[in-house]
Amino acid sequence: MTMSPSDTNSTPVVPQSWKPHALANPHANQIDLSMGDTVRSTVELTGVALGSEGKVILANGFNWLRYRVRFSNGIEVGDLDHRNIEPIGKTAKRLAKIAKRAN
Repeated sequence: MTMSPSDTNSTPVVPQSWKPHALANPHANQIDLSMGDTVRSTVELTGVALGSEGKVILANGFNWLRYRVRFSNGIEVGDLDHRNIEPIGKTAKRLAKIAKRAN
């Protein structure tokens, strides 16, 4: 397949965000993060020190919400949830606002 010069200057594709299935019932205390959200590790992970910051690069799960995070040292770790990471910055503010509205 040959690419024309105009193909190389195309706009990047933005991944779709999926809505949870209507029958999904996440566990209590789960955090609802999206791709691009900033987080901090709350435990030591393989190759990642306690308190390291990173960005969510994959949000996954039906009944167990879990995330793949690229940390500031370049290490990527998958299958992280509220037991391993916490939201920080704008992400934490957004989730606090949602929680306040729910009460």
